[in-house]
Amino acid sequence: MITFHNTKTMILALTAMLMSANMHAQTDSIALQDVVVTGTRNATDIRHLPMTVTVVDREKLTEQNQVSVLPTVMQQVPGLFVTSRGMMGYGVSTGAAGGISLRGLSGGSGQVMVLIDGHPQYNGVYGHPISDSYQTLMAERVEVLRGPASVLYGSNAMGGVINIVTRALPVGSNSAATTINLGAGSYGTIQTEVSNQLRAGKFSSTVALQYGRSDNHRPHMGFEQYGGYVKLGYDLSDHWNTYADIDLTHFNASNPGEVSAPKLENDQWITRGAANLVIANHYRNTNGALSIYDNFGRHKINDGYNDDGVSTPQTDLFRSKDAVAGVSWYQSAQFFEGNRVTAGVDYQHIYGRAYYTDRQTGETVTTPRRLMQSTHTHENEVAGYVDIRQDFLQMFTIDAGLRYDHHSTAGDEWVPQAGLVFRPTATAELKASLSKGFRNPTTKDLYLYGIANHDSLYAERMMNYELAWKQRLLGGQLTYGINLFIIDGDNIIQTVAGKNMNSGEFRNSGMEVEADYRINPHWTVSTNHSYLHMRQKLIAAPTYKAFLGADFHSGKWTANAGLQYINHLYTATGANEQTESFTLLNLAISYALHKNVSLWLRGENLLAQRYELNLGYPMPKATFMGGVNVKF
Repeated sequence: MITFHNTKTMILALTAMLMSANMHAQTDSIALQDVVVTGTRNATDIRHLPMTVTVVDREKLTEQNQVSVLPTVMQQVPGLFVTSRGMMGYGVSTGAAGGISLRGLSGGSGQVMVLIDGHPQYNGVYGHPISDSYQTLMAERVEVLRGPASVLYGSNAMGGVINIVTRALPVGSNSAATTINLGAGSYGTIQTEVSNQLRAGKFSSTVALQYGRSDNHRPHMGFEQYGGYVKLGYDLSDHWNTYADIDLTHFNASNPGEVSAPKLENDQWITRGAANLVIANHYRNTNGALSIYDNFGRHKINDGYNDDGVSTPQTDLFRSKDAVAGVSWYQSAQFFEGNRVTAGVDYQHIYGRAYYTDRQTGETVTTPRRLMQSTHTHENEVAGYVDIRQDFLQMFTIDAGLRYDHHSTAGDEWVPQAGLVFRPTATAELKASLSKGFRNPTTKDLYLYGIANHDSLYAERMMNYELAWKQRLLGGQLTYGINLFIIDGDNIIQTVAGKNMNSGEFRNSGMEVEADYRINPHWTVSTNHSYLHMRQKLIAAPTYKAFLGADFHSGKWTANAGLQYINHLYTATGANEQTESFTLLNLAISYALHKNVSLWLRGENLLAQRYELNLGYPMPKATFMGGVNVKF
């Protein structure tokens, strides 16, 4: 039996051994600094930002041939955890997976925001991200900001943001690239992806299509998904460019219920889309963009019935429509040496409608019980913000930001942030920051399930205090970082005596450690660890999470292995508290048959662990996928 103590010791020992190996390796290579847009709006050297941002590039996102970005991002980012229940598909509604937790704050509660090119993505009724929408086919890289990002991104960026930066060929490349990825594996799982990128003069395009399906490892747990992404861009001049894109996903998912209480006909038909139109400018000392965006969804859910020989099928279906449409403008300017000022204005129109229809006739159900849950609402949010960053003596950077946010129901919110960066050497930085995050009440909080609180609910709030150290050694071959944080939250919306109220509080604190070592041109090892102390126990937020990865490249062979350990993951709290601890070993191998053709194989949970991420939903033991990747 693998226990917490011996698994933790094994991972830490392997980490120390691998990080100390071959310390005589080449030291004359200088690692390029990560340039990010998350947390700043304009491309900025990460060393000058007081917040913590982790970048997962496309090479890392695609090396395991995962359909979704989330499994890879969870491995690479300390403090980030995503629930799952099968081989493919997260689903929505009761029993769903895909819950994103960052430092104990939950995307399921709308406290962690997912962005696509800086535009918010979440369900307008429930306020949470839809995890099956975030496909690898669209992503050039993923930037994860740990800690509040509400100054720039407003409500729902309370605990952090996951920003998916979409793909495009570099300016001036004048080329085309096509990729076809086909795979199949355990439990009838199939994944296919075709993508093409083109740049011809001032025109650029990215087109990608995806299909996947799986029976998964339990009866009545099928999943099927169709997805597509199109991005068209045009350079209007040397300083102005524009693009429009649309990401559309439809999936059909079945929920078998908990193993102790299986369900039948618990099915979901979900369509999610995101469309953007952007015009951007790029000058020597200033850059900015005007965006019009719409994130929309259509949901049809059969709540099913218990497989007990007594219960009967549902006579009606739950339906919802939602949209988060908005206009966003920002401009960033450098007025003098070492200075950067960013100002912006955001407007959002949040629409949500939830209702029931008869399964036979399709007509809206008007029984009193169903009317209590039917609603048709509109909320509006308008905000303005400014962020000022200044370098001093090449060693110091100070940053201060302020946002004013007005929500048509929750009212006004002032959101400050401040930070300091000290760079004692060219390869090290010490960061200190404090920042506020908030989340406005959602349509669900205000109106659904017979609870009408629209005159009494205000925004949830939290303050984040953080200290971080990062250093690069051996000419950039070895990088390590340590983060300490404390989070104080209040005004949390809870249901008390049948009424939603701003009555909750929480306090989370913790430490995150990460390191990456390029031993030689063939071997790279990386590790990250996070410890989370929660005053109030939270579901889907492990107390300790560790990952140790190794990448190998030589000739036609590429391989990467990952060992992940999760300790004290709460799957239930309260009187029936339950926790899980487990170790997962994953391995991916690819072999280049030709310069344009490679074969790949992926194995997950190779230790065949028994564990649950959602209570009552055991995960599969060892699973395998294999396929071919063609590029031309």
